[in-house]
Amino acid sequence: MYYAATEPDAASEREQLILQHLPQVRLIARRIHERLPESVSLEDLVSVGVIGLISAIDRYDSSHNVQLNTYAEYKIRGAILDSLRGLDWAPRETRQRSKKIEAAISAARQRLHREPSEEEIAAELKLSLAEYQQWLSEVQGIDLEGLTCASREDGEVDRLQFIPDDESHQPSCIFERTELEGLLAAAIARMPKLESTVLSLYYVQELTLREVAQVMNTTLSRVAQLKSQAVMRLREYMRQRSTDRPGRKNS
Repeated sequence: MYYAATEPDAASEREQLILQHLPQVRLIARRIHERLPESVSLEDLVSVGVIGLISAIDRYDSSHNVQLNTYAEYKIRGAILDSLRGLDWAPRETRQRSKKIEAAISAARQRLHREPSEEEIAAELKLSLAEYQQWLSEVQGIDLEGLTCASREDGEVDRLQFIPDDESHQPSCIFERTELEGLLAAAIARMPKLESTVLSLYYVQELTLREVAQVMNTTLSRVAQLKSQAVMRLREYMRQRSTDRPGRKNS
């Protein structure tokens, strides 16, 4: 059903739904905020997230067999990320360092025929290990997009995860999703154990970075470094496999 203004008591029900899901907005905003520079206001993210929540409630249709909580998460996260895309909060030098790290991972991987260690990536960049880890700390807020969007230019993979429709059951979509999941699984299997553990705790079990640090008995800054490096490994691996696929031209 739709929560339209013409329904009896719709305004009251709509208000109750908004209040009921406000903690969900704050949780999502906080998880995104911890990946960003301190200059970005958490309350600003929450405000934008509330707009996404209201949109979800107004557009929700239970006939799609998707829970409102799931649909709301998609809309809240999307609204927050859309607001961040318009901000140029990352210095150009930081973005350049992110690209250099990905290029170094790719070069070292091709030369060694395996996943390079932190020390080997640092050597590829001609940096000391301490300098390289500082770079990782600085670039951790760069990647705001979900990893599942890496293989699609239109970002439809996220939509298919949250909003089942006729298209999501087409053989082409099922095949593409299965292929993507296989690539991610292969990339994670090649990854150093510490990095794969961080990804599992953060993305699968949905712990905060601080909670991950407690579980792994290490510092928050170290966990942030490991996550940054793991994400860049995955992104570079997915990019390389995408260009290697038959029918694709290398850019």
